Amino acid sequence: MKVIGFNFKKISSERIEITERPSINTNIEFTEIDKEKVDLLKEMESLRVEFKCSWVYSAPEKKDSPKQGEISFEGSVILAVEKEESKEILKAWKKKKLSPNFQAGLFNLILRRCTSKAVFLAEEIALPSPLPLPKIKLQTNNN
Repeated sequence: MKVIGFNFKKISSERIEITERPSINTNIEFTEIDKEKVDLLKEMESLRVEFKCSWVYSAPEKKDSPKQGEISFEGSVILAVEKEESKEILKAWKKKKLSPNFQAGLFNLILRRCTSKAVFLAEEIALPSPLPLPKIKLQTNNN
């Protein structure tokens, strides 16, 4: 499987009201997987994977707590895959079950492409960063 395209269709961020340090839940879901025509590929087939990726901010440890903010992305990934692998993926998708290896690779790609943008958007609308940022701690000399 090779990635031959990655496109965003929608990027949104919203800060509603931060009443306390929120918990941040990350979610990635695949909304559609289908064949994609790419003329350059002769021996392989291409698939288009539609996805949604979001970070939802809500009050910690409270069931059904109101949303305090959200950063979300929608987009698609175009993959070049072997013909046999394409058949297996599409067959599994009809049952809404994908192999863990296939999912993990796509999840990592989507997180890698979305997280840096999510950190930027969070700062712009005053939400906590969805990714822990490095901090420098000063050491004291006890001589």
